Amino acid sequence: MNYSTITEFILLGLSADPHIQAALFVLFLGIYLLTIMGNLMLLLVIRADFHLHTPMYFFLSHLSFVDICFSSVTVPKMLENLLSQKKTISVEGCLTQVFFVFVAAGTEACLLSVMAYDRYAAICHPLLYGQIMSKQLYVQLVWGSWGLGFLDAFINIFLAMKMVFCKAQIIPHYSCEMPSLLSLSCSDISRNLIALLCSTLLHGLGTFLLIFLSYVRIIATILSISSTSGRSKAFSTCSSHLTAVTLYYGSGLFRNLMPNSGSPLELIFSVQYTVVTPMLNPLIYSLKNKEVKAALMRTLEKYL
Repeated sequence: MNYSTITEFILLGLSADPHIQAALFVLFLGIYLLTIMGNLMLLLVIRADFHLHTPMYFFLSHLSFVDICFSSVTVPKMLENLLSQKKTISVEGCLTQVFFVFVAAGTEACLLSVMAYDRYAAICHPLLYGQIMSKQLYVQLVWGSWGLGFLDAFINIFLAMKMVFCKAQIIPHYSCEMPSLLSLSCSDISRNLIALLCSTLLHGLGTFLLIFLSYVRIIATILSISSTSGRSKAFSTCSSHLTAVTLYYGSGLFRNLMPNSGSPLELIFSVQYTVVTPMLNPLIYSLKNKEVKAALMRTLEKYL
């Protein structure tokens, strides 16, 4: 096959059955709308209520924005393909999708580790919290998270743009991901693999290690609190974040450890990682957080 003939890829999606595709379209359209509405609601409540103008909620507002981006990178194309007979994506469109998946996934991982450090500072050093988490620092941490996400994406996509595609055009997935593209390339991918490995170590293992170390200190501090009510109050301030971390890293870890075969289990973890988690984050932070629930009620009373 001539190298120049590969201009698009075929995304196999989640099912070839038209009836299942129709049901999946309704399901994922509902999930996408809930994701957008839930995260926008959280963004508006944090912006509107001055009680939530703190470092933790500044981080959370950026997490909500990242979740909107994460979901919008993959779901609209998946919805289009569920209704379309021609389930194709151009090579440029595929690389663009991979770029923004890198940005969103990398930034979210960094933000979750920054939020863990914020909880560590609040619980382990409550009297010094205002000094430790100054406005200058928490703004720098957020823009640093975005910067690392974009840098990671630029490096990986710059190398991917040099790949030559001459093998089968079929991607056994509902979206473009770097491992899928690497398996379709017939040019040397050693640099791409090194870049992908470094990305995984930095944004996966590196951020997880920071979260783990923060929580080791947090749990040790909580256990040293003598009163049961004090322990319960301290734990409740980080339970939402811990739930979000477990969902994100749990599904992401299983997804990345699996071979890129398009197996049902692999697709389930991918859906959990890129589609379901962004929908659940605003629910986790609003249902398990008294401050957010109170702020939501105040905002509703103000505008209704």
